[in-house]
Amino acid sequence: MKVFTMGDLHLPFGRAKPMDIFGGWERYTERIEANWNAVVGEDDCVVIPGDLCWAMSLSEALPDFEFVSRRLKGRKIISKGNHDYWWTTLSKMNNYLNSNGFHNISILHNNAFEEFGIAICGTRGWINDDGEPQDEKVLLREAGRLETSLKAAVATGLEPVVFIHYPPIYGNEHNDYILEVMKRYPVKRCYYGHVHSALCFNKAFQGERDGITYRMVSADYVKFTPVLVQE
Repeated sequence: MKVFTMGDLHLPFGRAKPMDIFGGWERYTERIEANWNAVVGEDDCVVIPGDLCWAMSLSEALPDFEFVSRRLKGRKIISKGNHDYWWTTLSKMNNYLNSNGFHNISILHNNAFEEFGIAICGTRGWINDDGEPQDEKVLLREAGRLETSLKAAVATGLEPVVFIHYPPIYGNEHNDYILEVMKRYPVKRCYYGHVHSALCFNKAFQGERDGITYRMVSADYVKFTPVLVQE
């Protein structure tokens, strides 16, 4: 039994907005399905830190959730990305999942999940592009949501592992609010996505800093193959 992660699936089944027009994304849905099912078992768990699909509503996202639930092995835990326009309240999302029989999908939002010796927590996060003014309201909101999730994780007594959509450190920009929250809790690992293209990969920090190891898991960066987190 294992935990994997991969972000930014950008599924186009509900809303026809395929990523194939970008370099490296050719036949990406077929590659996701083949690579995912080659490494993930039915008893495993995969965390998807944002940008699941392009749908604008839960009803429009139905074929995307059907793909994730029926054609990809294992249990899935999904958090929010900047393109998840279908996102709504936790109660509405849970009712949607239950009513459609997507019992192998859970939503990560102001909560935490125990999986194979770790506590999975996180939020969407936020990072400014270089030179843009900060949005204090959004930064504080996301830091608060991460702290709520981390409190739930720490209460389990397990190692809290953070999954966040935006990179906490990108180029010259640091999300100090998110970084400060992680430092106050015993966070040792942080996985994130959002970043695409070879021109941007080198701007997203990966490695260890202040006791936390960061790793980027955008689908195109990891060659559309889920990354092992825990076994």
